[in-house]
Amino acid sequence: MGKVYEHIDDRLRAFIEAQPVFFTATAPLDGDGHVNLSPKGRSGTLVVVDAMTLAYLDFGGSGAETLAHVREEGNGRITLMWCAFSGPPKVLRVHGKGEAVFRDDPRWAEWIGHFAEVDGPAARAIVVVRAVRVSDACGFAVPYLDYREERTQHAEHFGRKSDAEFAAYCAKKDHVGVSLDGLPALPLPLPARADHPHRTA
Repeated sequence: MGKVYEHIDDRLRAFIEAQPVFFTATAPLDGDGHVNLSPKGRSGTLVVVDAMTLAYLDFGGSGAETLAHVREEGNGRITLMWCAFSGPPKVLRVHGKGEAVFRDDPRWAEWIGHFAEVDGPAARAIVVVRAVRVSDACGFAVPYLDYREERTQHAEHFGRKSDAEFAAYCAKKDHVGVSLDGLPALPLPLPARADHPHRTA
């Protein structure tokens, strides 16, 4: 039986932190626009900040639909979802309002501290989600899946790039500066990091 929660309590936080993958869903305000659904992995890239706030580190390597949708004026809608692939069945959703904190934002240095162990040259934004609804569902139809280990290719690939090389990569990749529907997404050229004021992008 599903339940709506007033906030992310300690039990839900433990469930979130135990899951190796989560999903994000966003959409533009235009009803004809593209709905986006993305899987997110890499251990340590999502944190529960407090009972109503989560944040995750957004890396390069794909488009930037989520960034565009949370930036769109009057929008910001985002849903995060976790599934229990082992243990008791559960599907947990956090509906909220998202905000993109970019590398030149004065708040970057504070937020990036939550991700010190996984920070790297491919970090392009931090998505902060303030919950407006927290709910779960039974998850009875979600299959059991065995988790083996993290994939390391993403971190290894971008770990070999300098900040300047990563900025060049972002500049030439389709649907990073603008979304599929033409909305502003990642600021280009990629901003220098606020916590490394002498870096050049």
